[in-house]
Amino acid sequence: QVQLVESGGGLVQPGGSLRLSCAASGSSFSMGNMGNRGWYRQTPGKQRELVASITKGGSTNYADSVKGRFTISRDNAKNTLYLQMNSLKVEDTAVYLCNCIVITRVYWGQGTQVTVSS
Repeated sequence: QVQLVESGGGLVQPGGSLRLSCAASGSSFSMGNMGNRGWYRQTPGKQRELVASITKGGSTNYADSVKGRFTISRDNAKNTLYLQMNSLKVEDTAVYLCNCIVITRVYWGQGTQVTVSS
């Protein structure tokens, strides 16, 4: 079992920045076999969409809508995933969820709300 806890969400004005964190905990087997990790976001009435993902080795992938504004990173020693969000737009408002893959199983956090509004 793996537990994922997101933090760092909140209310920010357009053009502002936030840094999300996702701390993972669980057995040493799970922590040692954690592969790809990602950030997704969801708004009411819409499908959950991938924001960014990162492999264990650090290769990254971004949704076109956030390229150049968001940066995903991970600290494998701390089992923590990050998402630095800059130049935030109103349309970035959503619940942001992190996930991880351990062998073939996917785990999800509960999410953290990000609201971009003036």
